[in-house]
Amino acid sequence: MSAVSMVGRVCLAALLVATPAVAQLRTQVVVQGLSSPVAFVPDPTSTTRFFIVQQGGLIRVLDNGALLPAPLLDLRTSILTGGEQGLLGMAFAPDAATSGRFFVNFTSPAGDIVVARFRRSPANAPVADPASRSDLVWPGGLAFIPHPGQTNHNGGHLAFGPDGYLYVGTGDGGGGNDPDNNAQDPLSLLGKMLRIDVSVPDGHPTGYQVPPTNPFVSYSSNLVRHEIWAFGLRNPWRYSFDDLGTGATGALLVGDVGQGAREEVNYEPAGAGGRNYGWSIREGTIATPGITTRTPLYLPLTNPLFDYPRTIGRAVTGGFVYRGMQLPAAYRGRYFVADSSTSMVASVGIAVNPATREGALSDAADHTAELGGSLGGVVSLGRDRDGELYLVTFAGRILKVVAADAPGPPSGLQATVSGGTVAFTWSPPVGGPAPTGYHLEAGSSPGAANLAVLAIGPTPGFTVPGVPDGAYFVRVRAERNGVVGPPSSDVSVVVAGCPVPAAPSGVTASAAGTMVTITWSGVAGATGYVIEAAASPGGGTLASLSVGAVTTRTVPAPAGRYYLRVRALNGCGSGPVSAEVPVVVP
Repeated sequence: MSAVSMVGRVCLAALLVATPAVAQLRTQVVVQGLSSPVAFVPDPTSTTRFFIVQQGGLIRVLDNGALLPAPLLDLRTSILTGGEQGLLGMAFAPDAATSGRFFVNFTSPAGDIVVARFRRSPANAPVADPASRSDLVWPGGLAFIPHPGQTNHNGGHLAFGPDGYLYVGTGDGGGGNDPDNNAQDPLSLLGKMLRIDVSVPDGHPTGYQVPPTNPFVSYSSNLVRHEIWAFGLRNPWRYSFDDLGTGATGALLVGDVGQGAREEVNYEPAGAGGRNYGWSIREGTIATPGITTRTPLYLPLTNPLFDYPRTIGRAVTGGFVYRGMQLPAAYRGRYFVADSSTSMVASVGIAVNPATREGALSDAADHTAELGGSLGGVVSLGRDRDGELYLVTFAGRILKVVAADAPGPPSGLQATVSGGTVAFTWSPPVGGPAPTGYHLEAGSSPGAANLAVLAIGPTPGFTVPGVPDGAYFVRVRAERNGVVGPPSSDVSVVVAGCPVPAAPSGVTASAAGTMVTITWSGVAGATGYVIEAAASPGGGTLASLSVGAVTTRTVPAPAGRYYLRVRALNGCGSGPVSAEVPVVVP
């Protein structure tokens, strides 16, 4: 056993009390009025859309700050909910932008653990096809992981690692002290971290295969389940990979809820499978009270990165290593963690040994008071595509973590094109601290910054000469002393010599049940099309579906009246919109 984790444990308990925050933080309300949210997941196909997993069975859609009336998915009649049961986790496949696949974890009506695959069609639709459901089939031919009669310790989280595999954290089955010893049982999938490869065809008989690099595949499956990545977890409630941004290590960090004495967070260097985290022989770094004769399946037992006593909290919520840009630079590389029983939110510094790649606690800071004190139970943390952090509260709110003096978004961004020169103008953020600079971002699609990022001075406005012909999506962010704020709205810029296609004509639409078919006439020079849906004539876009170079498409839609329009695309950008046609979905 390493002594590093024991030192980390002592330091965490002391430093959370004694150490002030590195820099002041605050929260911004993103959305409220939700029903028992448990996860906040960004859409991999959109920079403005998020999905909110609600324990009762709905996955709500938040787009441009507004909740859409129709959910992505409604599983309310397919699950058992209440207490620690319900719809608990969601993760998009690495290829979701093209496959439309995502996975959910929920409690079946019989109380067992189900991991199911669904599909969006098209892949960026704000609704899923319920008929696409396919439950993964586990050893023994069961389309669920059997769970004992207890209702607690279901795990429930899902996450894809940087290796492309799906990690499934399972609880030990519930009850005090893991009465069935599931966490140390090599033939039980409970109390484990599982790792599976779900990149299989739709018709695959189990929906996954075991990665050949899993740590126990060399043993007979009659001795140990090959899906197991790690042993000895009690109830892993939220885990994440340090896989986004400069300095990311790929490490896995797991929040594991304790029983009666300690809460813990485990640190696993990238690819370091086969570990035994010790439950139920150990709770955190101490011998489990009441366990005297039980022995681990194998040694050594891996101590946590840190644990803490129940004077601090009683239900750890694992979080993320922060590597975004909207908090001060001192926070980058710090791990944010919470506790749902006390609404504690803290960050810890992690010192990574370059030789062993192991992490050790270096310091800790308690941010609870500055973030608002009692937040209603921080049941999950979220991370957007830029690496910024969010708090999910069981009281029904999603809160974004921001710097206290973070600048707001600039407004009124405009672009004037003259030959190959583009002049940008904008207005500073309204209210708040004055920016010390701006960042101008350009990408090949809305929200993207894959073509250029320019850091400029504090004066609004900038001229870029020598821009090649093409279509660009540009936005601007304000910066204050190294903290970069949220972006302005995008502007589309087309440089001379690159015309966009004309508006499509002959648009028709019809509904058959919940499926809507829309057709239009092809446009010369178009390489693709986008279907837009509004709730009123000329209204704001409810959904925007990129459909490739076809001139007809059938898509699922919730009940309602819609006004549909089509735009043609080419390498220069998006052309003008077609005339709208109404359609009613019964």
